[in-house]
Amino acid sequence: CISALSRYTQWDFIALVEKHGIAYHEKTAGQLFCDDSSKDIVAMLLKECEGAGVQVQTHCEIASVSVEDGFRIRSNKGSLVSQSLVVASGGLSIPKMGATGFGYQLARQFGHTVLDTRAGLVPFTFTGAMHELTGRLSGISTPATVSTGDVAFTEDILFTHRGLSGPAILQLSSYWSPGDEIHIDLLPGRDAVDVLLDAKQAQQKSLLRTVLGTVLPRALVGELQLLFWAELAETPLTEIADDTLTRIAKGLKHWTLKPAATEGYRTAEVTLGGVDTAELSSKTMESARQPGLYFIGEVVDVTGHLGGFNFQWAWSSGWAAGQVA
Repeated sequence: CISALSRYTQWDFIALVEKHGIAYHEKTAGQLFCDDSSKDIVAMLLKECEGAGVQVQTHCEIASVSVEDGFRIRSNKGSLVSQSLVVASGGLSIPKMGATGFGYQLARQFGHTVLDTRAGLVPFTFTGAMHELTGRLSGISTPATVSTGDVAFTEDILFTHRGLSGPAILQLSSYWSPGDEIHIDLLPGRDAVDVLLDAKQAQQKSLLRTVLGTVLPRALVGELQLLFWAELAETPLTEIADDTLTRIAKGLKHWTLKPAATEGYRTAEVTLGGVDTAELSSKTMESARQPGLYFIGEVVDVTGHLGGFNFQWAWSSGWAAGQVA
């Protein structure tokens, strides 16, 4: 689907935002946010629809879709016939907002392959002692590198009353499978061994928690102390052997955890899987199974990273289909 992305780029969307006079600013990693509210984007899209003569019907439940000299859509508000049908029904994420599997059902009806779906960009949950630990640290965040397999992300992690969240965790969740371990580097970009050994020379009478409390949240350091050096809690650095400090440093750089699960579709920002892209035109998003049928956005098996990439996929795929549908 690279073709669709290249036909309507982020610069095209930014130009549309500027045309409507919406002020925005850039945060980290090139992410753009409205100065006022995301409602400005919704209003912009509705204004564009109005200008194009689009009729919006809400509370409209589709009962069936069939092909009868075009597409016949039967709903609780009557029937209509069209030569093109664009499915932009999204995935399963955040069902309280109305998310359903309707798009997948329709795809299967017309012979499409729907790849297995699961929650993506979603927090992890834990059980037992780790669940209790994250609960005690709920609301605390810190920069970290998190990894599973060969995939790693360096951003903030956030402790919650259920487990772990934050940008780095959300990113990693899309690559995690149940039963997999995750690894957390609490001092990204720093040699933890050097940090501790240097502190031993410069701050001989200091406690380990005092030194680490200058680079990590103190509440987190308190929990790490219980995990990695409880028996040395009141021991000055100068009395701790170098190999012991090295072991502790490795624990801080490679904290290994096994999530119990994710929070699931309830809080997931995206749905992984969906309509197989191999059965769609990468230029127009038209079905290879049924002429005039198009699938766009999250219902398709395309998932981007956190930070607006999934919105851009919605704009690009929608624009590509809209040129021909």
